[in-house]
Amino acid sequence: MQNQPRDNSFLGTAPLGRLMRMFSVPCIISLLVAALYNIVDQIFIANADYLGSYGNAANTVVFPMTMIALSLAVMIGDGACTFVSISLGAKNPENAHKTVGSAVILCLVVSAVLTTVYLVFSTPILAAFGGMVNERTFELSKEYFTIISIGIPFYMFGQCMNPIIRSDGSPRFAMGSTVAGALVNVVLDPIMIYGFKWGMAGAAWATIIGQMVTAALAVWYMMRMKAVKLQKSSFRLHVPLAARFVPMGLTSFLSQISVVASMAAVQNMTMQYGALDPIFSQDGLTQIPMAVLGIVMKFFQIVIAFAVGFSAGCIPIVGYNIGAGRKDRAKRLFQMMIGAELVTGLAALAIVECFPGQLIRLFGAAGESSYYTEFAIRCFRVYLCMLPLATINKGTFIYLQALGKAVLSSGISLVREIVFGCGLPILLPVFFGLDGVLYSMPAADVLTFLIAAAVIVHVMQQLDVKDGGERSA
Repeated sequence: MQNQPRDNSFLGTAPLGRLMRMFSVPCIISLLVAALYNIVDQIFIANADYLGSYGNAANTVVFPMTMIALSLAVMIGDGACTFVSISLGAKNPENAHKTVGSAVILCLVVSAVLTTVYLVFSTPILAAFGGMVNERTFELSKEYFTIISIGIPFYMFGQCMNPIIRSDGSPRFAMGSTVAGALVNVVLDPIMIYGFKWGMAGAAWATIIGQMVTAALAVWYMMRMKAVKLQKSSFRLHVPLAARFVPMGLTSFLSQISVVASMAAVQNMTMQYGALDPIFSQDGLTQIPMAVLGIVMKFFQIVIAFAVGFSAGCIPIVGYNIGAGRKDRAKRLFQMMIGAELVTGLAALAIVECFPGQLIRLFGAAGESSYYTEFAIRCFRVYLCMLPLATINKGTFIYLQALGKAVLSSGISLVREIVFGCGLPILLPVFFGLDGVLYSMPAADVLTFLIAAAVIVHVMQQLDVKDGGERSA
């Protein structure tokens, strides 16, 4: 293990623009690659003629379960990342190394429990997320989910360690470990799906092997940490510290788990009102709405990876500066982040509005009914029409967490995903049928932004307090 910890004081003195690029860009790439794990599977599945839209729909059904695992991993990892950064800023290395060890133990225990739950209750879980849309979709969902569940401990450990590695001052290694696993997945997917003809099982095994690679690299780094000096005594569950750092990751958890609740509402309403639709109620077409909504939500996850990456990448910077009493730098960084979120949302909006046909062709549209393409184009243009507001909302939630405002951040996140994210997909289809599911997303983003805008003004006022230190941008 590393004997001499590295000084992280540069987080309080280096130009914020350079720090944001240094930490956010690798974080964005890490999150983007993590999001691509599932979407890469879906692309290869969709273009396999023996799976097609049935396989796409099955992948959509299982996706929320990976999000549940991710939500637990980031709660532990982001909370530890925030607390380690604050501890280093306050010159308290003892708390830093015990926090990392506690996070590792907690992640391993939680992942083992989740895997057991998934394997024992797979059928009712799949049913809860729309897996009963038709018999073929359920069969493929069960095959994919069973194998994916086996890899949950590797997936969670890699995702938990990623922000911790960033807090240690190594954002590039965090990015590289995730990219390495994803590349393995990309290479193995076509071999197992097209070459071996293993179908959904092949896609699942390719994903798990990639996750193992990421986890192995995280273990390698953990033994060579820089700013944090790990010891044997680190690897115990230090309950008092866990009680402090886990709540700091609560916003990350709620932002992910509440998305799962929203997905459950959207997927069940899609299944219900798709069955009432004059077109999609026909045999051979019932899985199309579920498959298409899954594709659109996956694209949304890619955009959100950018949004979360900008803000999550700033967590070590904000935490250090808050710990060092530099609110002026935290305020300036907040302004920079909001601007980056807006630009990201506008760029993504231009893509979905101008090129929806090209996007859906990546997912096997050529071998599907014309209804598949028509519905997909409508989904992209309607469901994602408020992307700029969605990115600003998400970035605000995560940044509030970095400032230690977990209650405020969690409250807004819950309103977005539970009140609006679940309520609107249930309410609007009553009046608009299947289209009501599509309208629910932009409506939720507009309503949430009205709240987020007020919060942004409030936070800026709180940060506009003289700290006695020299202000710097």
